[in-house]
Amino acid sequence: MADNDLVRANQEALAASPRRRKCSVARSMFSAGAVVGAKMSVSQNKGQLHLICGLPGSGKTTLAKQLEQDRDAVRFSPDEWLYRLGIDFYDEAGRAKVEQLQWELAQQLLRHGNNVILENGFWAREERDRYRTVAGAIGATTTLHFLDIPIAELKSRIAKRNQTRGADTPMINPSSLDEWAAMFDPPTDDELGR
Repeated sequence: MADNDLVRANQEALAASPRRRKCSVARSMFSAGAVVGAKMSVSQNKGQLHLICGLPGSGKTTLAKQLEQDRDAVRFSPDEWLYRLGIDFYDEAGRAKVEQLQWELAQQLLRHGNNVILENGFWAREERDRYRTVAGAIGATTTLHFLDIPIAELKSRIAKRNQTRGADTPMINPSSLDEWAAMFDPPTDDELGR
């Protein structure tokens, strides 16, 4: 598809319903390498960024899918993209590339007034702060959703999920949660607006 055709398709998509607009814009930006966003007009109504924070098994995907429906949002799941692209779930370089691409697309969507959900886990405050700062510079608001689940419950959930998981869900050793919990920097009350 020629660049002009792609721009025209995006303009038509923007005139369509909000739900179809989001999907079309995301698909177009993905297929065009996110170049098209610079050619489209920017909405005055900035979107809302939802950061889903928690350890594996805390319910990030479940919450993100619910928010996707409730907030008419575009949801980005690194695990789902890794699976679809055939990249190992534990390939750190591959995961970093997927998360970066998702963030670039998310920024474009936010600029156009769309709500976006990132279910990266956001284990470090520095990472959460960085996303909030960029979203704020775009003019978008940010909501941090922290899923604070006891380790024993997380291990139980992971063990159950491992037994019924499909190919699109990573196998997780429940004992890894102890190590990950030690690395996890939970949000403070001031981060959560308490």
